[in-house]
Amino acid sequence: MTRGAAFFDLDRTLLVGASGTHFSQAMRDAGLVNRSLPGEALLYKLFNTIGETLPAMAIARQGANLAKGRSRQVVQQAADKVADALAAMVQPLAASLFEEHRAAGRPVVLATTTPYDLVKPLADRLGLDGVVATRYGVNADGTYDGTLDGPFVWSAGKLAAVREWASNNDVDLAESYAYSDSFYDTPLLSAVGHPFVVNPDPRMVLMAAARRWPTIDLSAAFKPTSAQQSSAPAKTQRGNMDLQRLALNFTHPVFFPYAKFRIEGTERIPAHGAAILVGNHRSYFDAAAIGVAIAQTERTVRFLGKKEVFDAPVLGQIAAAMGGIRVDRGTGSDEPLQAAAEALANGDLVAIMPQGTIPRGKAFYKPVLKGRWGAARLAALANKSLNEPVPVIPIGLWGTEKVWPRSARIPNVLNVVTPPTVTIVVGDPVKLSYKDVEADTAKIMQAIMDLLPEASRTHGKPTKEEIALASPPGYKGDQKKEGERRPGTD
Repeated sequence: MTRGAAFFDLDRTLLVGASGTHFSQAMRDAGLVNRSLPGEALLYKLFNTIGETLPAMAIARQGANLAKGRSRQVVQQAADKVADALAAMVQPLAASLFEEHRAAGRPVVLATTTPYDLVKPLADRLGLDGVVATRYGVNADGTYDGTLDGPFVWSAGKLAAVREWASNNDVDLAESYAYSDSFYDTPLLSAVGHPFVVNPDPRMVLMAAARRWPTIDLSAAFKPTSAQQSSAPAKTQRGNMDLQRLALNFTHPVFFPYAKFRIEGTERIPAHGAAILVGNHRSYFDAAAIGVAIAQTERTVRFLGKKEVFDAPVLGQIAAAMGGIRVDRGTGSDEPLQAAAEALANGDLVAIMPQGTIPRGKAFYKPVLKGRWGAARLAALANKSLNEPVPVIPIGLWGTEKVWPRSARIPNVLNVVTPPTVTIVVGDPVKLSYKDVEADTAKIMQAIMDLLPEASRTHGKPTKEEIALASPPGYKGDQKKEGERRPGTD
């Protein structure tokens, strides 16, 4: 009977941050080195922020040569002294994950680039079943000889070392699990049957999205949904909000020269805690406009979006990686609302367009906005589960259709001389009853309408040109029925 194993990377995966600072101090305390390397603190800070880099790994590869002539026993003693400090850096949920693997008969193995003699004491403290790490050659007198004893356990070298360990211990990689934050561990994660990404670096975020690898968070207690209990043994991360935070740093008006922005009321978005953002839907540019507004705060946001967005090649995978919540309206499933409620329980912002889709043709110019019940249902669900109201913040969008009309497949990025003005107005929280979703939906839509300019209420009969602009490319539907069409149905 074949069995699998569970392989854990060390820094930024099993540990909260980098172990290097502790090892460096231990080596200095043991007299193995006299001083810190120039820029050492900056290197560790960079590693903790973005993960492994090629220059850092190039330096690590020279470690065996730098250790030449040093006493192996002294290094082991120094590592033993620092093991307790490193054990305190282990992610909170790691212990329960270890227990689950052991209960299933899988040995738990540390797989790291860090030299074996440095990490073995930590592995012993944690009761791990094996260590796959870079090994240095040793002379007969117990000093390091300046060579590697086996592969440099990094990237493809780590996979080779893990394969050797698996072969020697009757472990089938197809039945095994691997956990890592690093893009450079892609070979290992690709080789096991159950890859998991933990606290991924920016490139691993995209790789995980492209490969559809689950991303988990070992940093805090979490109550998984039933679907998550069946698919992942630890906290399923709420999309990678670090990536979204990075992306929002570039979501600035200067990066949209084909649009001008007038933004009001972002101070009404809570600085902390859960909130539901509800906006009207006029254009495919709406999400970008809300992103520009959110970027003025310190928050990240999870968007509920149609399944068609998530099914799109590349774009859909990135949307999922950035915390998007897929909505397949045809199934009638409550799973998206449950996921959104879970995000609110985690203190996130959740954004939803109650209309569900952009009104077509003549319906686009109707002054009264029709909404589906999703936002009101989510508010009621969150109110019930959290035992307190979650603010529902209305956002009025205007002018986004000038940037990207419904009739166009791409935005008008060439209009940089006289770009249209996009107005984003954030209002005060909507007071809801949480008892009548239809009445609460009407309140939400009214609050959004109140934020729109007078032109939204006084627009006359649309011309044929305006109707064409508000219709999908090639659309030949019945315009007479568009005003009656249930919002959100395509």
